[in-house]
Amino acid sequence: MLYLVPTPLGNLKDITLRSLEVLNQVDVILCEDTRTSSKLLNHYHIQKPLSPYHQHNEHKIVTHIVDQIRSGKTMALITDAGTPGISDPAFLLVRECIRQEVKVECLPGAAAFVPALVNSGIPTNRFVFEGFLPLKKGRQTLLKQLALEERTMIFYESPMRLVKTLEEFIGYFGSERACSVSRELTKLFEENKRGTLAEVAAHFKAKAVKGEIVIVVAGKED
Repeated sequence: MLYLVPTPLGNLKDITLRSLEVLNQVDVILCEDTRTSSKLLNHYHIQKPLSPYHQHNEHKIVTHIVDQIRSGKTMALITDAGTPGISDPAFLLVRECIRQEVKVECLPGAAAFVPALVNSGIPTNRFVFEGFLPLKKGRQTLLKQLALEERTMIFYESPMRLVKTLEEFIGYFGSERACSVSRELTKLFEENKRGTLAEVAAHFKAKAVKGEIVIVVAGKED
């Protein structure tokens, strides 16, 4: 069978006991970057064969992986941080496992957008997760659609594009729309900046930005 195993966003203590148990039992661990995953696995003295599985090779190897599982191997898929399939590779493999009647089980655990949403102070009862916005094609069309979205919106973004994206949000959503930006979640220099889009954009214009970024924006008021 295939296990999807969430891994900590930063603090290695955030992994669950069940995740450690599964990683110790499987035959092979599929991972985005073997160097990154080795830090976590070595910390918990888990010694299992690692096999790269990422967005650049998943189309080529997904059938081979499923064939291995069907032949009797049990595998776990982990990403560099968070839950596989949430803006990280997993969908193609899960879909093929289901087609081939291979059992798939996803363990509960870390996903960056959850703590970012909950600590934003923006309504959590209804929300839409957009992940990374398109870099070029379809970006403006999507932003025009989202300008009318009444649910809370959640985005992932890279540090170098954060300010530009916030400025675009101001243009499409208005400068007074409530916003929260979380970065380096669970790490030593975690930061959660809350305010209007204008206030948050001004804050990050004035500093160097590092780390993984989650942006939470309030929906359009009815």
